[in-house]
Amino acid sequence: QVQLVESGGGLVQPGGSLRLSCAASGTIFSINDMGWYRQAPGQQRELVADITSGGSTNYADSSKGRFTISRDNAKNTVYLQMNSLKPEDTAVYYCNALVWTSSFKGDNYWGQGTQVTVSS
Repeated sequence: QVQLVESGGGLVQPGGSLRLSCAASGTIFSINDMGWYRQAPGQQRELVADITSGGSTNYADSSKGRFTISRDNAKNTVYLQMNSLKPEDTAVYYCNALVWTSSFKGDNYWGQGTQVTVSS
């Protein structure tokens, strides 16, 4: 069993910053890609950024230049530093990871989500 637990969401004013964290725990053999997605009310879930185990990153156009994804492989944790936040960044942010629980079994896991609200 694998769990992803997010933290760091909250209410912030436009132009402010937040740092999200997501820690994976349980029976973990290895973790490939880790990423952050978000879903605003009435919208589809969309990619914010992801990162490979080797540190290669990929960002949605809306995130480039403002958000930074990073990970600590020793802690099985992925981070999302969000700067210059805008009201349109308001959404529930979900952590995602491809976790191998053995050398031959891997599954995609999601966190429970953390609310980010950007408002004055």
